[in-house]
Amino acid sequence: MDSDPATVTADSSIEDVVRTLREHELPGVPVVDGEGHCVGIVTERDLVLPDDQGDLHLPHYIELFGGLVPLEPLQHFEDRLRKAFAAKASDMMTRDPDTVGPDTPASEAAHRVHDSGHNRLPVVEDDGRLVGVVTRVDLLGALASQ
Repeated sequence: MDSDPATVTADSSIEDVVRTLREHELPGVPVVDGEGHCVGIVTERDLVLPDDQGDLHLPHYIELFGGLVPLEPLQHFEDRLRKAFAAKASDMMTRDPDTVGPDTPASEAAHRVHDSGHNRLPVVEDDGRLVGVVTRVDLLGALASQ
C-alpha cells in the first residue's frame, strides 16, 4: 500500500488533476475533502469520453399520449454532459468509490479491485479518512508472498 498517495480536492481544476496524474505517473487519483475523507476518485477513464459518447446525442425517446418517454435513463445523458463540460474534479469524479480498509485481507481487496474494474483502490479508515492506496501490483505481491 502507498501510505502517502497523491490526491486532489473536489475543487481542483481538471488541469490540476491531469498534472497530478502525469507527475506521479498514475492512472487514477483519490479526491479528498478538507478533512482527508475520500469523497471520490478520478481515473483516466473519467477524463476521456469514448467516441460513441462524444457527440452527446440526446437520449432516444418515444411520444406517447402527448408526452415524451425516454428509452434510456436520463442519468446516463446527464453524466456524459457533466463530464463533457467538467471544470473541476467534482464534475468528473466517480463519487463514493469502492474502498478497502487497512485491515482488509489481500484476497478480499483483490476481489474488489477486480470487481471495480480499477487497478487501484483507496484505503480508508472507518470514518472515511484516506490512509493510502492499494494497487493490483501491491495485491499480487501480497498474494504471492502468502
